[in-house]
Amino acid sequence: MSVLRLPLDVHEPRVRRTLERVFAAAFTVRRAVQRDARARVDAYWAACRERAAAGPDAVRGRLGLSRSGLEHAAYRHVDGAPHVRRYLTKALAMHLADGVWEATERHLFPDASGRRHGRPRPGSWWQFATIPGRARSHTRARKWETFRLVGSLAGHRAAFGHAGRLWQPRRMPAVTATAASGKPVGSWWDHDGPIAIVCTGLAGGDLVVPVRLPQGPGRRPVLEHYLADPNRWHKIDLVRYRDPGAAGGWRYEAHLMILGPGYTSPAVTERRQAAAQLQRRGGVDVNVSNLTVVSVPTGPDGEFAASRVARTGEHDAVLAAQRLRQRRRQRALDRSRRAANPGQYRLSPRQQRRADRRHAAGLPPVQTTVPGGPRVANTAGVPVRAYRRDTLSNTYQRLRGRAAADGAARTRAGHTRARIAAAALVAVHGHSLVVEEADIRVWARRWGRGIHAFTPGMLLTALRRETTAVAAHTGRGLGLVRAGTRHTAWTQHCLCSQRVPKGLADRRHHCPGCGLAGDRDLVAALIGAHTVLTDPAQPGTARVDWDAARATLDRYGVETINEGLQGALTESTGTHHPGPHSGGRPRRPQPSTSRCQGARRTTGTSPRQPRMSPTTTPVARTTPERRDAHPGLSTKPGITTGLRHRP
Repeated sequence: MSVLRLPLDVHEPRVRRTLERVFAAAFTVRRAVQRDARARVDAYWAACRERAAAGPDAVRGRLGLSRSGLEHAAYRHVDGAPHVRRYLTKALAMHLADGVWEATERHLFPDASGRRHGRPRPGSWWQFATIPGRARSHTRARKWETFRLVGSLAGHRAAFGHAGRLWQPRRMPAVTATAASGKPVGSWWDHDGPIAIVCTGLAGGDLVVPVRLPQGPGRRPVLEHYLADPNRWHKIDLVRYRDPGAAGGWRYEAHLMILGPGYTSPAVTERRQAAAQLQRRGGVDVNVSNLTVVSVPTGPDGEFAASRVARTGEHDAVLAAQRLRQRRRQRALDRSRRAANPGQYRLSPRQQRRADRRHAAGLPPVQTTVPGGPRVANTAGVPVRAYRRDTLSNTYQRLRGRAAADGAARTRAGHTRARIAAAALVAVHGHSLVVEEADIRVWARRWGRGIHAFTPGMLLTALRRETTAVAAHTGRGLGLVRAGTRHTAWTQHCLCSQRVPKGLADRRHHCPGCGLAGDRDLVAALIGAHTVLTDPAQPGTARVDWDAARATLDRYGVETINEGLQGALTESTGTHHPGPHSGGRPRRPQPSTSRCQGARRTTGTSPRQPRMSPTTTPVARTTPERRDAHPGLSTKPGITTGLRHRP
């Protein structure tokens, strides 16, 4: 199944008010069911003796801690609140209770690893975003649905088409039930005009919301795939997003789920088919600042290829501007919260000194509208009143909405960049890739800002999806697989199987045995291209095929591999972060300090070093900004950490 997002046009005040009240009623019932589920869960865990004597199933049955029990609780809430029944049906209440039961079930029953989710708790109004609809019946014609998608794509184009293209007005007109001939009909089942969402069963009448289809020549095949055949329509969910620029502060969408796969353009299909024909295997080395892929051919012909995705200077400048905007917005949010809740904050030292001076002089105290001190807390440092109980102004909510919209836009842009980069890598290196198993959460403890800037997890996820899609065309292979680091140790070996220990600060590889020299990440990815797994589902079964690695070394030669590894980084992909006195402009990357045509540094610059002879082992330490991002990186003598000590 796949989902198409259809924007709803709610410019008409009556439609927008009705839709807002539908969400308000749904949130009220959902919160009441969540409280019931939490109370029943507490009673279930408290009845330990009854569970031991009668069994857990009997206790859950007595408490009504089941899907049907929560559904009947939702029915009782709807029957007991006539004002809620005006904008909510029992079918919607049943679906909301089913969502609460899914969260409760994850708490009651552990997963395969033995872990449980937390106790269900009432959610926030600002986090309530989806009203699930009822799935369509594909066996019985004209069976009643909660949210129904009416109309047809042909009727929508006939109403808003011009010269073969779709031209929709800024404000969509109201939709009435009409036939293909333009005559009004008495039922929405016979409607063949513009596409709209109809919510039936409400006490105040049917809610009809016009749908604005995505426009543009590139969207035409997508709409044909999702909307041309109404028999594939399966389910409609109403979703809202915070948008300060929209009327009411919310943007509404209808998510259409169809029976079948999503749309794939012919260009993407052709590209994946071409990538599936590549007879190559590759290794992926990923770290905080770059992702490196090196692949070798599996046949007798071909050369090895190396690619790298890394942070750029322009990206760093954009991130710096975003962080500045976020800091300013956070200060505005903090001022708004303090102004709305002055009794929950103490005075700052400066404000307190002024109050003491006025008190000593016998002057009346000045009321401080925005206290600048810490939160009022007990002796343990816990705030006396929880933050969620604070009074928040409309300005605060608008700022929070703008921050949420900007964050969602950045996330979508990051996913798009990752998808494009993954497609480009797979088109060159094929779909048979191996990456070392690593926990990015551990990296976040050391390089939090670097993780946020480069997003290696997002890149790996996009690469895994692309390789899986390409492998589906061939019917063989699993795409991107993980290899354990205990038995492979890519960064600690050379292609000739000799062990070459390196610390985190050493960014260059030089083997004294065979003479292979190059960037540390590129050499590690080249060794990863020769990693095999007995069981692809178990990373611990990974081993390096040293016979194949030595064969690759003999086939191409040390000089050819050195030239290839150096040529993969002829341009630097990073800039030095500006200092406090550099005018705020990043510096251009500096050339390599080595005598040979070596790769430039991936982030920043390094101090000038004397020229070295070809037999001298090159030394490359970590850059200042990389070192400062993770204090205490290494405790080895001679490697300075990011800790700054004052005399």
